[in-house]
Amino acid sequence: MTLRRAFLLRSMPIRLAAGLVLLFALVSLLGLWASYLYTRSSFEQTLRADLTQDMAGFRAAPSAAALAALVEAEARSTDPERVVLSYFAPNGRHYGNALVARDADGYRIISYLPGNPEIEGRFLALTTSLQAGQLTVARSLAHIDALRDAFLNILGISLLPTVLVALSGGWVLARRGARHVAVISGTLDHLTSGNREARVGDVTGWSDDLARIATKVDQMARAQEDAVESLRQVSSDIAHDLKTPIQCAAVHLDDLSQSPDLTKEAREMLGRAQAELDRIVAIFHALLQLSQIESGSPRGRFAPVDLSELCQTLCDVYDPATAENGQMLICALPDAPVRPVMGDRTLLGQVLANLIENAMHHTPQGTTITVALSEAETHIDLSVTDNGPGIPEAERDLVLRRLYRLDRSRGTPGNGLGLSLVAGIAQVHDAALTLEDAGPGLRVRLRFPA
Repeated sequence: MTLRRAFLLRSMPIRLAAGLVLLFALVSLLGLWASYLYTRSSFEQTLRADLTQDMAGFRAAPSAAALAALVEAEARSTDPERVVLSYFAPNGRHYGNALVARDADGYRIISYLPGNPEIEGRFLALTTSLQAGQLTVARSLAHIDALRDAFLNILGISLLPTVLVALSGGWVLARRGARHVAVISGTLDHLTSGNREARVGDVTGWSDDLARIATKVDQMARAQEDAVESLRQVSSDIAHDLKTPIQCAAVHLDDLSQSPDLTKEAREMLGRAQAELDRIVAIFHALLQLSQIESGSPRGRFAPVDLSELCQTLCDVYDPATAENGQMLICALPDAPVRPVMGDRTLLGQVLANLIENAMHHTPQGTTITVALSEAETHIDLSVTDNGPGIPEAERDLVLRRLYRLDRSRGTPGNGLGLSLVAGIAQVHDAALTLEDAGPGLRVRLRFPA
């Protein structure tokens, strides 16, 4: 679930929604910020004009006494939280509704209310010398601070629904797109694993871009299936057409070998010809068998197969041959019974036989060959491991191709079809085939789904 959520967060709809939200937020922020600056400037200009007008009214007082009386009269009806009036008369006496004092930390406004509490907040002040005294008029900036808070609230109220709606819509589109992408991805996985009949299918209701991709995937799959089927049919036809003349040639060579007039050299040449003809017959037989396996026809014969019993049987069969070859064959089976797998017992036996024979033919004397079986909750592993020279990593995929042989294997028995047959049988059994480094040696592993 976490991986799916991470995938959705990285999907294109979410990224587009996030980008649009970011762009909208930036434009809204710039617009509101410009509006705020303009409105604040207007408020400050109005406030400065009010202060200038207040000061002009006090300038009309004819004397210091008259100014003090006017300040006192205004102070009694004025809230110091809103407007501060402070006048120091020439005789040093203070008049007003608050005292503007200065200390090391700056200016403070002290109210004349009981307890002389300090008035908090920001003020815009105008101070001048008047009637031989000092008059200060200050107006609160609280409404400008409130304006800032109001703009921040507007920004939040306007952006929050937009962000939620955009991201929610992006999330819905991303989930919908993820389902469609998963269908396409699953189809490609089936195609790459050998299931050439896999198709995306109906794309009604899909977005145009994903629908086009799905259609192209299906077109590619059909073209690939047709090409593989044509190639398989050509290979099968060639094998069938050549089967009869090869068998006739074998009969003629056998008749010739019965002739009493052949010299020793002629018989030796005839024996080599018969051996090569037998090798050709084996190659065509393997090609025909591989064609039948790839067609999927063995699936109709599938039944539960006990791999433990099959491994033990093949080990018993090949133990004398490996011993005669100077090698050791070990059958490593678990003590507990292993769940059977659905498959064709003959074909799975051929897999084991091919892998054991490959290990025998391509490793030196003293090599240990191990047939192992293990079981997990989700799979069953069958492996054949040797401690011989192994296969270079760059060639492990190549040896699964038909008729491909390593350079050092040219002089050993074989036709380059053994591992191709193993790969074909593994595919028809839905088993994952891997060639691994056994350090030293090679491990061929087949992983069957449990």
